[in-house]
Amino acid sequence: MFALFDEAGKFLAGRVMSEADSSMQVELDSGKRVKVKAANVLLKFDKPAPAELIAEGQRLAQEIDLDLAWEFAPDTEFGFAELARDYFDAKAGITHQAAALFRLFEAPHYFRRAGKGQFKKAPEDIVKAALLGIERKKQQALQIEAWAAELAAGTCPAAIKDQIYKILFKPDKNGPEYKAVVEATKLAHKAPLDLLKDAGAITSAYQFHWKRFLFENFPKGTGFPALTAPEIKDELPLAPVAAFSIDDSATTEIDDALSVQGLGTGTVIFGVHIAAPGLAIQPDSAVDKVARDRYSTVYMPGWKLTMLPDEVVQVYTLTEGRDCPAVSLYVTMDEATLAVKGSETKLERVPIKSNLRHDKLDNVITEATLSGAEPATYEFAPELAFAFRLAKHLKAQREVVRGKPETFNRPDYNFRLSSGGEREPDGTEEVSISTRARGTALDLIVAEAMILANSTWGGWLNELGLPGIYRSQASLAPGIKVRMGTKALPHAGMGVAQYTWATSPLRRYVDLVNQWQIIACARHGRTAALVAPFKPKDAALFSIISGFDAAYSAYNGFQSGIERYWTLRHLAQNGITELTAAVMKDGLVRADELPLVFKALGCEPLPRGSHVKVRITGLDEMTLDVHATLIERLDEAPAAATEEEAEDDEVEASGPLTLAIDVNADEAPAEGSTA
Repeated sequence: MFALFDEAGKFLAGRVMSEADSSMQVELDSGKRVKVKAANVLLKFDKPAPAELIAEGQRLAQEIDLDLAWEFAPDTEFGFAELARDYFDAKAGITHQAAALFRLFEAPHYFRRAGKGQFKKAPEDIVKAALLGIERKKQQALQIEAWAAELAAGTCPAAIKDQIYKILFKPDKNGPEYKAVVEATKLAHKAPLDLLKDAGAITSAYQFHWKRFLFENFPKGTGFPALTAPEIKDELPLAPVAAFSIDDSATTEIDDALSVQGLGTGTVIFGVHIAAPGLAIQPDSAVDKVARDRYSTVYMPGWKLTMLPDEVVQVYTLTEGRDCPAVSLYVTMDEATLAVKGSETKLERVPIKSNLRHDKLDNVITEATLSGAEPATYEFAPELAFAFRLAKHLKAQREVVRGKPETFNRPDYNFRLSSGGEREPDGTEEVSISTRARGTALDLIVAEAMILANSTWGGWLNELGLPGIYRSQASLAPGIKVRMGTKALPHAGMGVAQYTWATSPLRRYVDLVNQWQIIACARHGRTAALVAPFKPKDAALFSIISGFDAAYSAYNGFQSGIERYWTLRHLAQNGITELTAAVMKDGLVRADELPLVFKALGCEPLPRGSHVKVRITGLDEMTLDVHATLIERLDEAPAAATEEEAEDDEVEASGPLTLAIDVNADEAPAEGSTA
């Protein structure tokens, strides 16, 4: 005797080896024996053979007209054998009964399951709605098939071209456009990007990277709503200083300036002056909502997307020749020993005498001229000399706390496009890449002044009981990252007791938030906590931190990726096929004279720090991948690695582009079953 039974929605049949009241032992055609509950047994029969029954039953099932079967079926519950007798004939045998069972089971839109072998026909309106849905799916399947054929033949349907970035990076995997791309990759035996390039959906590698970034971060576009910069209504006193800023020539958002008073008197007052949009822009105002939506300015070679519209920025930026509203930190110190005697924060108008540009002055204002070894023939020479002496002193103090010196063993790279920043790049520009030594005299002056202000203001906020947004690092141990939070905690990497970001309020939203808190302290002192915009444990601060972290990470990732694109363009434009590099790990190398980390075949067994020459065998501007092989090793003993290498971040940015499309996602049904 044989039995047909239901095993988790699949119909199997086999020979009955033994039978009890509640179960039976059944041997399948494969020889496997299974224990089957009696409640799951739907048919017992002597012939035909199990495999023949299932095969013939499936064939006959497809001949059953579901509309006709639905008409025949009674309005009450019924069994599959009953339907077989009504549909075929009164003497319907085992094979016809199995066919009725299979057909009923696979048509839930017509017949609902009501128990062991029992069914009930669905209401007419449900059937009609289900049939419409089935027809829609059928038409969608035909559309997917047609689109896939077009793509495979080298033409991109408009519907897919319009959603190209969504399909590749944030897909609806049930969407017909996504399914068509997956199907086309299989038909054409191509990678998704190659398929879409060949079909004309992607015509420019640069536009691909740029529009992907906009799709993910600026889905509503990069334009600003109509905004008017609010006026600063405070009656601010005029500071008795002549301040100067130090920035690159391309900088339009000038956040910070410096001043020095009292040289030659024995007591010097060092001033750090920060643009004060926080005096005018209020939390939850129209301008604030725009700044919070962006969180930061986005930088890239030849272009930038500012956090605030230029017409707003220009109202508050520290432009030379103007008396600019500022939040000023004055640190009083002994001129000889540089011992700090006290500090004070003021809200005032600061005369900005000059906007110095370090890209024009790096070769003029040098360590030699600042230290007196060579003549200094530039403006603010005494003030800059003092600021440089102070910067070296502050850096040395931090390094004592830090436990080791800061080293800058790699340069900064400057990208210049032939468009000159006059228009948005399109990827066809000529690019030049130059180096600028890190830690130059002007860099050091600005960096130490900002660290001094950020750490001093962070401590002041904490002293007065106000929360702020801090950056902290528990230690310099490997894997210990910098974190953002609302508590004043040490920053081991900086070597300071606490560290905020408050010196770039025109470019970073957290700096604007911290400036609001600092302004409250400057206005109200010990009672500032009663009136500050953000109170201790304010949920809004945690929301800002979370949003800023995500946006800032995305912006930095894009900047790294687009700089990598321009580096590959530089190689191609200049016909560079060989590079010298230092080995990192797992076959990765870092180019000596370009900001480029990539894998070079043959370098895997070499120790870290080995110096090598490699040959570039291929570049892919779409995936940002570099193909290279080892030519020769140039040294005998590798150089020691340094802490400043930050290899984890570089390794992460060195790999090719990752897509969210999965061409192997389909699953086949289990073998030897019918459902």
